[in-house]
Amino acid sequence: MRLIPHNKPTLGREEEEAALRVLRSDQLSQGSEVELFENEFCDYLGLPHGSAVALSNGTSSLFMALKILNAEEKKILFPGYVCSALRHAVSMANGVENTVDVEPNSPNLNMNTIKQNSPDISIIPHMYGIPIQIDADDTLVIEDCCQALGAKVKNKMVGLQGDAGIFSFYVTKLMTSGGQGGMFVSKNQEYVDAVRDYREFDLRNDSKKRFNFKMTDLQAAIGRVQLKKLPYFLKRREEIFQYYKKSGLDLLDIDDELRRILEPVRYRAILKTKNPRKLVSSLESVGVKSIIPTEDWELLGPWKSLPNALKFSHETISIPIHPSLTKEHLDIILSGLVIK
Repeated sequence: MRLIPHNKPTLGREEEEAALRVLRSDQLSQGSEVELFENEFCDYLGLPHGSAVALSNGTSSLFMALKILNAEEKKILFPGYVCSALRHAVSMANGVENTVDVEPNSPNLNMNTIKQNSPDISIIPHMYGIPIQIDADDTLVIEDCCQALGAKVKNKMVGLQGDAGIFSFYVTKLMTSGGQGGMFVSKNQEYVDAVRDYREFDLRNDSKKRFNFKMTDLQAAIGRVQLKKLPYFLKRREEIFQYYKKSGLDLLDIDDELRRILEPVRYRAILKTKNPRKLVSSLESVGVKSIIPTEDWELLGPWKSLPNALKFSHETISIPIHPSLTKEHLDIILSGLVIK
């Protein structure tokens, strides 16, 4: 039985040709492809050219955002229901961790929680592609868009609401730049210039500390192709999401009244269930890989302070939704959701 993977990058001849073009050019490290990728990414978000910096991955992009916002010894707020990379980046930046719970019916933060905690810097993720309207005037904001590239708030792309936005092009994300990659964006040119300066670590005539967080031209060439395909990827994911819903699946989604201001992307198809492990096993029995997206032991903080996050951990699974899935695949997935 051939396994239907939970994640799979959608790659084709165009990515192969782009990679081959760079390989034949002998310019494999950071060069013109990276700059073109940065500017095309700005075009996609609606930012002026020069407002984005391509980096090695999403974690380094978050670290750079924390670094240029002077996070050292500052109170950094972020939800406990997230990837551990947030904790790692905060630790690398010598920030003081302040993890908080998510909303009862949403994997995202509540703005009142931020106000109640009075952090210096808030990292606000758009979990699973579900965007959040950010209203946090009393804190510096890093908008974590690693799972939400293409989502919109009031018809504007996510990544533009805070002081900085970060994106990931890891192989499981909405698009990839060859397996790894990240992007830092900001409407504040001083922040962008500071990140770019930090990335350019070599052959400098000063003693300022920097680090090699560069993306290669090989990665950027693949990323440029994937960015052009992103509208199709998002459309196909939406089609799959709606197919699941029409088949009766209880998927995590935004409330109807929020649709006038929020436009999600379907990074994950999160199924609500009281029997997550049984469903994971049932799907595996028909050749489908599914996951519990965040296990309880992965929560960043004590369980007693994260009751809503704990509930999500115990009552959700993530099923495949990548664009490569066919109708035959989807029907196999649906057949595995019947516990025998």
